[in-house]
Amino acid sequence: MGLTITSREFNRDVSAAKRAAEKGPVTITDHGRRSHVLLTAAEFDRLSGERQVVGDRLWARGTEEIELELPERRVEELRELDL
Repeated sequence: MGLTITSREFNRDVSAAKRAAEKGPVTITDHGRRSHVLLTAAEFDRLSGERQVVGDRLWARGTEEIELELPERRVEELRELDL
């Protein structure tokens, strides 16, 4: 599944490769051999299990309670601008 293109084709039209990656992995070949695979960031995150968005975590857990570690809120005094 997905598209295979040469590194020359990739260099000629990166935007087309990025659009194709929206539909599935794009395999890039160099001298006839696979050298790279272009994926969307969302697909990479899904496959690697990294960079999960808080909203995705909440959605996946349904109505279960989860604890979110939030940094302590700091309030600083306003400073006058030097113009």
